[in-house]
Parts: sequence; structure tokens; C-alpha cells
Amino acid sequence: MRSAAVVSKLKIVGVLLAASLLATVPSRAFDQNIFDDKGEVKQKSNPWAVFQFGFSAYKSGHKDQAVEAYRYAAENGQLGATWKLARMYAEGDGVDRNDYEAFKFFSEIVDQDVEPGSPEESYMSDALVALGSYWKSGIPGSPVSANPAAAQQYYMRAAATYRNPSAQYEMGKMFLNGEGVKKSIRQAGRWLQLAAEKGHAGAQATLGNLLFESGKVVRGLAMMTAALERASPSDKVWIRGMQEEAFALAAETDRRTAIALAEDYLKGSTAGTQ
Repeated sequence: MRSAAVVSKLKIVGVLLAASLLATVPSRAFDQNIFDDKGEVKQKSNPWAVFQFGFSAYKSGHKDQAVEAYRYAAENGQLGATWKLARMYAEGDGVDRNDYEAFKFFSEIVDQDVEPGSPEESYMSDALVALGSYWKSGIPGSPVSANPAAAQQYYMRAAATYRNPSAQYEMGKMFLNGEGVKKSIRQAGRWLQLAAEKGHAGAQATLGNLLFESGKVVRGLAMMTAALERASPSDKVWIRGMQEEAFALAAETDRRTAIALAEDYLKGSTAGTQ
């Protein structure tokens, strides 16, 4: 019985080892079925299969093959492949960073008809936010110059149609600062609230600051404190500055109450939005 159990365990280990080896070297195992002798994707290859290969190649570090696979899959209707290419160019991931090239791929996605709730919704939503950001700041050395009004249109579509929290946050900031739209604290608060309810730390902090400035000291300070705890490293810098400035202005009793309330917010799923 013991020997049988040992054999069984060895078989399981062998299967797992084989699976891991296949996962780490897809280029050696499968590229002969995808690429021709010139290193190009074979014509009439299944776009979905090529997309899957690209994902495996990317995960195992063969990003040059991933780019070629994604490009073929994108040209043959795979929206996820178009999104991956856009992200790679936007981040300089496996390719030289090229924001205008990323802009063009994101634009291809936005030109598609993607219904809210469909499996491809996240690609569309993310592409709209990316294009909004490009139009907001512009892309040096390209035809895309800063255009807040155009940025607002992309953010609004992502925020209203696809309920994207990053877009809702951006809409809140635009109404708050009067960028591309008429300044409106009320509209800013509405969009920031929607993003904050989804756990967006930047929206929570900005909304908290608005509340603080409007006289709701304890709740505003609590929201900023909770947001600081949940923020990404890049956001912690500006949120901390905002929160510390408010803390310095608040009375000692308000500080203590706010800290306790922030702890309650952090225990819940939506910090300080109720």
C-alpha cells in the first residue's frame, strides 16, 4: 500500500512538473505551430489561439513573440490583443514606449461597439480613460495636443456608460477645477462620491477635503485618513500632504473623533461614503 501511494505521488509530481515546464517555455513548445520560417505568424492561424499564445509568451518573458502574436490577433478582431498592445506601448513594456502608438491602438478599441456588461467592457472602459488622459495632457511630437473638452467627452462616456471609477474621479476633478466644463462643486461632489463608493482612494481623499472645507470637519478628515491608508504609493504623497494640512487646522477633539471614524471606515467596504 505504501509503495502504491509513493508511485501515485510521484505521478502527480511528474504531471505538475511537466505542466510547469510547458508554461515556462511556450516558445519552444508551440511557436512552430504559430510562426513561419521568417518569424511571422502563419496566415489563416486561429486569432484566438494566437492571442492565447501571445499571453503565454508574454508571461514567460518572450515579449517579442507576444507582440507579434498580439498584432496578428488584433488585426483579426481580438479586442483583448489590441488592448494588450496599447498597454505595452503606453508602458514601454517589451517595446520602446510610444504614447502615440498606444493612442492609436486605444482608439481602435473605442471605435468598436461594445455593450455595457459584455466580456469586453473592461477593454473599452480602460481605453476611454486612457484616451481621456492623452487628450487632457496631449502627446508631445504628435497630432494629439492638449484638449480638455475632448478629454471630458471620453471620461464622461467611461464614467456614465461603463461606471468606471477612474473616469468618475477624473470627471469630479474636471468639475472641481473647471477643466473642459463649467466649474461646479455640486457636480464634482456627485462624481467623486460615485468613485469613492467603489473604493477609489483619490476620490475619497478629494471628497474628504471638500467636506472638510465645507465645515464637515470630522467626516472630511476621517475620509482623508482612511484614503491615505488605502492609497497606492504614488497617491500617498499628495493625499498625505492634504490630510496633514487638514489635521493641523482641526481641533484636538475633532482629530481624535476623525481617527476613530476612519478606523470604522477602513473596516467597511466603502470608506466614508455612507
